[in-house]
Amino acid sequence: MALKISIITGSREGAERAALDWALTNSIPHGGWRPQLLPGEEALDPKYKLKEAESPDVLGCVDNNVRDSDATVIFTLGPKAAGPAQKASTYAKKQKKPVLHVHRAVLGAAERVVEFMDKYYIRRLHVAGSTEAEEAGIGAWAAMTLDRVKSTFDRRPE
Repeated sequence: MALKISIITGSREGAERAALDWALTNSIPHGGWRPQLLPGEEALDPKYKLKEAESPDVLGCVDNNVRDSDATVIFTLGPKAAGPAQKASTYAKKQKKPVLHVHRAVLGAAERVVEFMDKYYIRRLHVAGSTEAEEAGIGAWAAMTLDRVKSTFDRRPE
């Protein structure tokens, strides 16, 4: 059974950008909100199908992405989420949406994501997490975990 989801995320480099690139590589629909660019900031590549918010507020975009999804998965390398990744968890709980935090020390992180997706019948998955500046290597780990999730779904009979 093929993985039938859409990825909802922002544009921050790290787990979010890795999820966008992973979605493009695997022909998985994607979308989400990104902050309005500040003067002098480089525009995001138009290959990413994100909506620009009316303000540069990252947290407003996180809140919108939680709202527009069925559930949130947070990727970090360490056991604690911080900043916008931590706020994603807070917003999900406030909106009564399922949230799962996986990090590198979690055994079977991909299996936990699969179980989470099955339990809540997720079709629009919000991906949040650390940035590369906060945790170098988070993007590669998040993409690898998403590859394993997809592989699990691909092996299931129709």
